[in-house]
Amino acid sequence: MQRYLAGLLLIICSLTVMSFAQDHKIQTTTENQAISQLMDGLHYAASQADLDGYLGSFTPTGVFMGTDDWERWTRPITLDEYVKERFKEGTGWTYTSVERHINFADDGQTAWLDEIIVSKKWGRFRGTGVVTKQNNTWKIAHYSMSVLVANEAFVDISKINQKAFEARKSN
Repeated sequence: MQRYLAGLLLIICSLTVMSFAQDHKIQTTTENQAISQLMDGLHYAASQADLDGYLGSFTPTGVFMGTDDWERWTRPITLDEYVKERFKEGTGWTYTSVERHINFADDGQTAWLDEIIVSKKWGRFRGTGVVTKQNNTWKIAHYSMSVLVANEAFVDISKINQKAFEARKSN
């Protein structure tokens, strides 16, 4: 009888753990989809010069880091002003994500991501970001965009960058 009860208890515990793991997997998949929709929506809003859609993707104090060393745009002032000015003529910028990875903090309310985004005009970039869940909605707290440089071209690009930054200093 004790073996029977021990076996039954083992089965119940195993099923409970498997059920929890399955629920966690479903939740993670759902949250991954929500974050991917947020990021795809950000890129789409930028391509459509949709000011509300673009800024609405960020937290009220979100930060966007551009590719130049001085480009640190913060909400609600510098990012909002920059995007409003850029979008006022009805044109934005188009980047499409071709690869994305999302990881979650233990609390499930914060995630970080990295993605490769492509522009037909400018080439390949890496976007990295932190998103937070606020009022059941994911928002971008921090996003940074960097130019991807093929290792084979790095020496040449590095020389161009060094010259440009030196020239900027002397102006």
